[in-house]
Amino acid sequence: MLEQTPDKPHEPLAQQTLPAEKFRKSRSLRLMFAIVLLGGSSFAIYAYSSARPSDAVALATVAPAPPIVVKAAQAQLGNVPIWVTGLGTVQPFNSVTVKPRANGQINDIVFTEGQMVHAHDVLARLDPKPFLGPLHQAEATLAKDQAQLTNAQADLQRVSSLAQKGFATGQVLDTQKAQIAQTEATILADKAAIENAQTQIDYTTITSPIDGVAGIRMIDAGNMITSTDLGIVTINQLEPISVVFTVPADAVADWPVGTPASAISVTALAANDSRMLDTGTLSLVDNHIDPATATIKLKATFPNKDHQLKPGQFVSALFQSVLLSEATSVPSSAVQQSANGTYVYLVKPEDSTLVQRKVTVKRVAGDVTVIASGLNAGDTVVTEGQYSLKPGMKVSTQSAGSQDAAGEALGHRRDRV
Repeated sequence: MLEQTPDKPHEPLAQQTLPAEKFRKSRSLRLMFAIVLLGGSSFAIYAYSSARPSDAVALATVAPAPPIVVKAAQAQLGNVPIWVTGLGTVQPFNSVTVKPRANGQINDIVFTEGQMVHAHDVLARLDPKPFLGPLHQAEATLAKDQAQLTNAQADLQRVSSLAQKGFATGQVLDTQKAQIAQTEATILADKAAIENAQTQIDYTTITSPIDGVAGIRMIDAGNMITSTDLGIVTINQLEPISVVFTVPADAVADWPVGTPASAISVTALAANDSRMLDTGTLSLVDNHIDPATATIKLKATFPNKDHQLKPGQFVSALFQSVLLSEATSVPSSAVQQSANGTYVYLVKPEDSTLVQRKVTVKRVAGDVTVIASGLNAGDTVVTEGQYSLKPGMKVSTQSAGSQDAAGEALGHRRDRV
C-alpha cells in the first residue's frame, strides 16, 4: 500500500525566491541614494563656486577703518609770561613776646585774647609797692646831698672872703671847691637812682611795643612773674604780613640780590586748593643760594587786610619771572620724551596723518612749553593719548580747549591766577 505524502514541493521554492527580490530592492535604493547625494554635492559645489565672485566684491567694497579722534592744539606765536610758583610759610611782619622788665606779682591783665592792640596800649600791671620804697629812699638821699651842697657853697663864700684878706690859705680854698664838686657829683648819682627807681615803677605797667593781634594768654593775674619766664602774651603784626618762600635759583638767575628795583607783584595761594588769599609785592631776594637744593629764598609783603594769611601757614607764592617775546609755544602735554630726545606728534594738514617731529624745548612754564626749534606757529600737535599713536596713522582732531571748557562748566577746573 502506497503511502501518500503531502503535496508541499512548492513551499521551498517560494522561500528561495524572496531573498533575491529583497536584494534587488535594496540595491535599487542604494543606487537612488547615491544619485541624490551626487546631485546634492554637485549643487553645493556650483552654489559655492557661483558665490565666490560676489564675496570678493563684498570684501572689496568694505569701508576703511575710521580715523582715530585725538585732542590737538595749534602752536601759538606771541608773548609768553613765565610764571614761577614757590612754596613758603607766612611770617608776621613783626612778632614780640611780651615779658616784664621788672619782677613782681601780676595785679591785673587788661587785654583780651585775640584783641587788636596798638603800640603803647596797656596789657598788664604789676604790684608797684615793692618799688616805691627805693624811689622814696633815693629822693631822700638827693635832698640830703642837696643840703650838703648848699652848706658847702656857703663855706666856700666864707673861705674866699678870708683868703682875700690873707686869713685863709689857697689850699683851704681849693679843698672847699673840691668838696662842692664832690657833692654835686653825689647829687647827680642820687638823681640817677631816682630815675632808676622810677623806671622800675614804670615797668610795672606792661604795654604793647607794636601794633598787632594778641595771642593766647600765657599767665593769669595773681601769679609771680620774672623777666626770664615765658612771658605774658605774643603780639603778632598781621598788617602787613610777610611770606618767605623758595624757588629754583635758575628761575631768578637774572635778578640781583636785595630789594627789587621795581615793584613785582606776588600772589599768595592756599597750598591745598590754590585759592587766592592776597596780592602783594616782592620785598627781598636773599643774598645766597642753598647749594644742597639749588634754591633761593624770596620774601614778599602783603597788606592782609582780611587776615587771610596767618603766621605759620603754608602757602604758594605765584609771580611772573620774565616775559618771553615772540615765542612759539604749545601745551606741555603735547611734548613727549623718548630715547632719541624730545618730540611731538604733528598732524599733517594735507592728509591728517601723524608725523613724529623732533623739537627743542627752550623753557617749560607749567601748562605751556616754549619751543626753540622744530615747530612753526599754526602747526597742529596732539595733546592727549600719544602712547597709542604711531607715525603715519590717520587721525581726526578735536580741540583740546573744548574739553577744558566742559570741565570748567562742570566745576572740575581750577582757576589760574
